[in-house]
Amino acid sequence: MKPSTGEKIQPLTVTGFSAGDDFLLDASSACAEMRRAQGAWAGVVLRTRLQIIRRFRHLLADQAESVAVAARGSSQRSVAEILSAEIIPLAAAAHFLERTAEKILAPRRVGRRGRPLWLGGVKSVVYHEPFGLVLIIAPANYPIFLPGVQVLQALAAGNAVLLKPGPDGGGAAHELARLLHAAGLPGSLLRVLPELPEAAQAALRGGVDKVVFTGSARTGVQLLGQLAPRAVPATMELSGCDAVIIRADADLELAVQALVFGLRLNSGQTCIAPRRVFVARAVATEFEGRLAQALSNCAPMVFSRTQREQISPLLHQALAQGAHFLSGKIQPGGDLIGPVVIAGAAPSLPLLREDIFAPLLAILTVADDNEAIALAADCPYALGATIFTRDERAARGLARRLNVGGVIINDLIVTTADARLPFGGRKLSGFGRTRGPEGLLELTTTKVVTQRSGRWRPHYVTPQAADADLFTAYLIAAHGGGWGTRFKALRELALAVWQRKGQSE
Repeated sequence: MKPSTGEKIQPLTVTGFSAGDDFLLDASSACAEMRRAQGAWAGVVLRTRLQIIRRFRHLLADQAESVAVAARGSSQRSVAEILSAEIIPLAAAAHFLERTAEKILAPRRVGRRGRPLWLGGVKSVVYHEPFGLVLIIAPANYPIFLPGVQVLQALAAGNAVLLKPGPDGGGAAHELARLLHAAGLPGSLLRVLPELPEAAQAALRGGVDKVVFTGSARTGVQLLGQLAPRAVPATMELSGCDAVIIRADADLELAVQALVFGLRLNSGQTCIAPRRVFVARAVATEFEGRLAQALSNCAPMVFSRTQREQISPLLHQALAQGAHFLSGKIQPGGDLIGPVVIAGAAPSLPLLREDIFAPLLAILTVADDNEAIALAADCPYALGATIFTRDERAARGLARRLNVGGVIINDLIVTTADARLPFGGRKLSGFGRTRGPEGLLELTTTKVVTQRSGRWRPHYVTPQAADADLFTAYLIAAHGGGWGTRFKALRELALAVWQRKGQSE
């Protein structure tokens, strides 16, 4: 029976860790201590682990505003945006685990049905077990939601967690750890590392069993190179350069509203924000006019120096090849004011193949769906895509043709708030999944336990030349095309098995 909100959950008695630079000095000892704690944690029944997550969810709801303030760091995000984009989805993810983790992680028993004839007496069970010590390397853009879901799933699966925050994400990470420890999580099961990149390197030297990384493709590829010599598995949630397809029958007002939302959400720093728009030529002029009008009412957004250094050369190149500003501008001193939207972009532009983390959008006109699909695929990133159309059947057909991790029809980004859905990409956008049932299973490793009763072991007898008839009869009986032929083979098989059984006893 699940406890009420006021019930106290007794934590395991283990030594706790305080986060800090001491980890950099002796990562091996810290990792060894966490492994010992993890062994005890893996032995705790799943329902008890989920009770702690339930307590965490209640504490998160009770202290949501103060947690949002801490998670804001030095950014200009409002508390309301953090509550809606991070705290509420994180609470929903916790609730999802409480309701479904036992079913997802339950052992799967494999019995007689579908069992090969020669495996008589064999029963198997498939278990989902924790990896052990998981390193979660978090991004800067959503510092409490993205790592928060990953931490909860790792702990629910029975792992211990090292959490390396992204730049300016330490406050959010410590709030996450504080609430989990207050909910009853033993201290040695979750350690917040310094924000420094050296902290992740120290964790790798200390020895981890799984890495979950969210960040740029460039950094992800470098990290994979470090993991490969020790065959450390990883889930990689990497960059995006998402496409939006606007068909001739689309609701243009809805499409415009969605794109303005996508450009402004978290100042454009969202991996599945729109970057490339492929609009049907028949409606391109009207669409561009509507979008320009909507963006003219938006407050200006100033790009950081890092963003300017990446984007300005790409913009100058695009303008030189015939593109023009629909929104935004480059100041005489070089400052970049957004949201930046360029129209008339040429398909060959490097801008269309970059993982830009800023409010920038390029618009191309296309003749039809086939051209849109081809241009969308001409990019090394394959995280997500969006389709706007009134023809839902056509949209579903297009969605199946798009080589991306997820497709949204007539909306943007919103699926990230649904805790039931997995998230991840293809190509340079990474592999593996976070969130949803698939994300939970990503934090487990599979073990199969097989047991056989009786004494019949036909495979112990070395195959003889005459056994070819037995194997042929089995193949025809099990997989042949006609019932008459299969029945005849079955009789021959029964006779051959009986004779062979006599040889093996």
